[in-house]
Amino acid sequence: MGTRRDGPVLLEIVVPAYNEADRLPEGLAVLCGKLAGLPVRSEVVVVDNASTDGTAGIVRSWEGPEPVRLVRCERRGKGAAVRAGLLATRAPYVGFMDADMATDLAALDEAIVLLREGRPVVVGSRRHGRSVVQGYALPVRRLGAVTFNRIVRDLVGGIADTQCGFKFFDGPLARAAAEDLRTTGFSFDVELLAHCVRRGASVTDIPVVWRDRPGSTFSVRRHSLQCLLDLARIRARAGFRMPAVPAAPIIPVVPVRTMFAEPEPGPVQVAVEPGVPSTSTAKSG
Repeated sequence: MGTRRDGPVLLEIVVPAYNEADRLPEGLAVLCGKLAGLPVRSEVVVVDNASTDGTAGIVRSWEGPEPVRLVRCERRGKGAAVRAGLLATRAPYVGFMDADMATDLAALDEAIVLLREGRPVVVGSRRHGRSVVQGYALPVRRLGAVTFNRIVRDLVGGIADTQCGFKFFDGPLARAAAEDLRTTGFSFDVELLAHCVRRGASVTDIPVVWRDRPGSTFSVRRHSLQCLLDLARIRARAGFRMPAVPAAPIIPVVPVRTMFAEPEPGPVQVAVEPGVPSTSTAKSG
């Protein structure tokens, strides 16, 4: 009888990393430990976003329970890194999350179940009624996040939190949306979700347990103006007002092992070989 390692990779998770040598080992250990408990083959794609520390070396020497692949992205910016990572994937389901693992990975079970049931976009939301948020930095940052999300809600399918670093997609949809992505900075989530909505995809938000982690590279003082400029460009490129597609309600959670116990394959079966080079996709941003 075959094992989970005999089949194709069904899930790839992108982790953008800029000078994350201190936090990355623990983050990869937590993430790979979680993935090893799932009954499907999965792979982590770490995108080294022009780091000047030992980030790349940590990935190259990784010997954890799940494979971790390195993609280089010399163009600076979280949006550029996520774009490069998504374009380097081949799996039927993909996602991305932050290196600090601020979002508790228990939410991953629910995200996978919803993807398997046909939800094209599943995002963690700190503003969901059942979310638990611990230590949300400065009050001004919280207020800024609320204002930001109100401004862009019509672009992203009506969801209340666009900036939580926990998003999962139907693979072909994510790659098509990433191909069109032009925002390299912190507002890239808005444009990526807008491209998904433009293609007719609904967005499902799910509750998360989120803990603020020290070391964030986002600064309200240094990045707020750039975020507003990015939003103006995103709207200008859209060319029209996006229809407000209500965020899809979540459905009762089915244990992930129950979902994967059935032999029926996912919507796409694509074999991914860990050794496939991906430098060509990493260079574009």
